[in-house]
Amino acid sequence: MPTTVHPKLRVAAVQAAPVFLDLDGTIDKTIDLMTQAAKQGVKLIAFPETWVPGYPWWIWLDSPAWGMQFVQRYHDNSLVVGSAEFERVAQAARTLGIWVSLGYSEKAAGSLYIAQALIDDQGETVQTRRKLKPTHVERTVFGEGDGSDLAVIRTPLGNIGSLSCWEHLQPLSKYAMYSQNEQIHCGAWPSFSLYRGAAYALGPEVNNAASQVYAAEGQCFVVAPCATVSKAMSELMCTDAGKQQMLRTGGGYARIYAPDGSPLGTPLAEDEEGLVVADIDLGMISLAKAAADPSGHYSRPDVTQLLLNKTRREPVVVQQATSPEPEASMPEPVSA
Repeated sequence: MPTTVHPKLRVAAVQAAPVFLDLDGTIDKTIDLMTQAAKQGVKLIAFPETWVPGYPWWIWLDSPAWGMQFVQRYHDNSLVVGSAEFERVAQAARTLGIWVSLGYSEKAAGSLYIAQALIDDQGETVQTRRKLKPTHVERTVFGEGDGSDLAVIRTPLGNIGSLSCWEHLQPLSKYAMYSQNEQIHCGAWPSFSLYRGAAYALGPEVNNAASQVYAAEGQCFVVAPCATVSKAMSELMCTDAGKQQMLRTGGGYARIYAPDGSPLGTPLAEDEEGLVVADIDLGMISLAKAAADPSGHYSRPDVTQLLLNKTRREPVVVQQATSPEPEASMPEPVSA
């Protein structure tokens, strides 16, 4: 009888600050971190939410009018799928032989989206997705995704899915992911630096707990990268003492969790840049699933069910004009 082989691989969660509002600089840093990971034998590296070109923290610090000074620069440095900058990451993945989960602000025509891409070790883009619902004031910057963005992709590494930030607090979205037999989850976070001491729900305790519960609830490995706020970012946006209190430097809490919720890898100090690395064995998932599979043997579909609409939403649907039917030709008259 054939023996089932469960993938075993090394994964990494990035904890670092982007080169803020600098597309090329952040792509350079992305490739540097990919190179560091590859040298450590990492097969999958995950980057934070809107890693490229950084999270737009100004939306939480002051009025929309004050934040307009950053808008054009943010648009100009957001990442276009298929662009030369995007292809640099893909080429690096191919050269290094590493899979990449990339968080970025996606520029699509005139709009921006909180997005994630999964790129394989051959440089092929396996998936791009958008955050379904930007959180709170994020809606002043970003558009929405749709049901097609709740997708788990089958890969040689395992079944991989991705969500961003407070999508991990959306019970129905999580259940949709669990139902697709997710095995490795890339959960991207922007930094836990905002409103420290004033808004507990935005801090590391609650949000790392969300990643940990996702692992135990979905019985999957969770790779949870988390960015930091650098001194340069603070100096640019925190122009007075009040803003400096609202957005502190540091805030990096990258984590990796096993299917039973146990932490893996060695955490970094919150102001330290680097990689949280762990070796994972997908065979562990069966042990966790034996106890509780929320969309399988531990479900009650006769009591509660989820309706998932995965239709891609298009604002414009072009219908090609059909040519009119040719008129029937009259027979030629017969000569006498």
